[in-house]
Amino acid sequence: MRVLPLALLLASTGALAQTAQLTPDEAAMRAHVAFLASDEMKGRAPGTPEYDRAAAYVADQMRAAGLTPAGDDGTYLQRVPLASAVPAGKGSLRAAGRPALIFGSDYLTSTSFLEPDFRRSGEIVFVGRGVVDPAHGIDDYAGLDVRGRIVAYLYGAPASLPSEIRAHLGSGDTKRETAAAHGAIGVIQIESTEQTHRYPFSYLMSVYRSPRMTWVGKDGRPQVPGSGAPSVASLSAGGAAKLFAGSALDWAAVVKADAAVQALPRGASGVAVTTRQRSKVTRFASSNVVGVLPGSDPALRGEYVALSAHLDHIGISTDPTLPKGADVINNGAMDNGVGAAAMIEVAKQFAADPRKPRRSLIFVSVTAEEKGLIGSEYFAMHPTVPKGSIVADVNLDMPILSYRFQDMVAIGADHSTVAQAVKRAAGKRGIALSPDPEPEEAIFVRSDHYSFVKAGIPAVSLDTGWVGPGKAAVADFLANRYHQPGDDMRQTFDWTAGRVFVAINHDIALDLADADGRPRWNKGDYFGLLYHGYGAK
Repeated sequence: MRVLPLALLLASTGALAQTAQLTPDEAAMRAHVAFLASDEMKGRAPGTPEYDRAAAYVADQMRAAGLTPAGDDGTYLQRVPLASAVPAGKGSLRAAGRPALIFGSDYLTSTSFLEPDFRRSGEIVFVGRGVVDPAHGIDDYAGLDVRGRIVAYLYGAPASLPSEIRAHLGSGDTKRETAAAHGAIGVIQIESTEQTHRYPFSYLMSVYRSPRMTWVGKDGRPQVPGSGAPSVASLSAGGAAKLFAGSALDWAAVVKADAAVQALPRGASGVAVTTRQRSKVTRFASSNVVGVLPGSDPALRGEYVALSAHLDHIGISTDPTLPKGADVINNGAMDNGVGAAAMIEVAKQFAADPRKPRRSLIFVSVTAEEKGLIGSEYFAMHPTVPKGSIVADVNLDMPILSYRFQDMVAIGADHSTVAQAVKRAAGKRGIALSPDPEPEEAIFVRSDHYSFVKAGIPAVSLDTGWVGPGKAAVADFLANRYHQPGDDMRQTFDWTAGRVFVAINHDIALDLADADGRPRWNKGDYFGLLYHGYGAK
């Protein structure tokens, strides 16, 4: 028998004592998280053997709960073909007759999934923030001919827009699609006042080094929104000032208007650039894990309420500046071990109840959320049940379960009748619903429920709220553990809060599954109309 060091023995004894105080449901949830967030899982990065082990674990739990396999070929696994792109050396950006720009401080070039030796040349047309939205009377392309040209725009979207619409219109995907629709051949994003405060240009260097990822379609082509106008480069505020100094575009006026949150000058700059970036593109595969609980009503069992939770995390840190011997495993216990564990426990509760819901439930543990909601987008575009049969999604993503939460934030619920089910389920347990305390963080477009929204499916994702100890607990997690090795089993967990979180999500799904009518988008809802959702017209 191996003798344990005293510190480890005491820690183990404390853990056993803590576990002994848990209810069976709480202990089961803790056990799931402990397995998924163990060092042996090495951070569950997609495409690694450790992620595959985590997926096999979730599949085993679905099997034990009695769920029907709903992946490929009678299994619980849906194969997700992926492509990864990393820089193969530094890129270049040059403009004839302009001051030389410095890679890393003035600009960063963009990798490409479709062109391993990516090159673009063209005149730059500045299009303000690059936003077009008839519903709000915005057209940054009005009066401009950008065909065959490279468009440049500031980061973000007009501050006057509602936060969720602003997040959608300000996203890179939406802006590239808009540029491509107007005939541009590439886009350049420029650091704005808002970006400087939220994501300084220096932060982009770490993003540049990291692999970008997307899913691969049935035609073998990596999926890139707005591929006709790919990202050419990003410019810092200083880089833009150099590039446009003395040009036809009054850059000082642009900077002044941006700082004052006023309408931005737009127009042709008279500046032409040539850019190049080589990329190394790798193909591989990961898996979503999918199981179904068939509904009991013959008239409704062909409709599905989805419960989703991402299984992946960010893997092992490769930052060369870390000290020797530092912990480099990003375990992802709260993000999103607890979400995956909660989904398993919801499935177990439904399976153990002899009274089955009227509609079917489909449980989806998705891959590659951390790389841009890729696994959920693939599933939403390639569902393993008939397309159009999924009527709602309840997403479980990173609830902060370090405290006894008193309120919750229902991201996305207010766009549809899903809000009523959320209100009933939370109210049943004395949990208040609060507005999003940080709308500027754009959570609506940053979690897997958004993939379902883009497929026209009403969706909600529940966050634990800020009332009482919540604000301090959330701030502490985000500052000290989010996407860091400290997000492991050594941090504080309140497993009673976890049990309540499971119960609320269970009841939301049950409410939606048992209702006479399917969930509907609110009449006239922006996203319901945009994505042709049921009930929006």
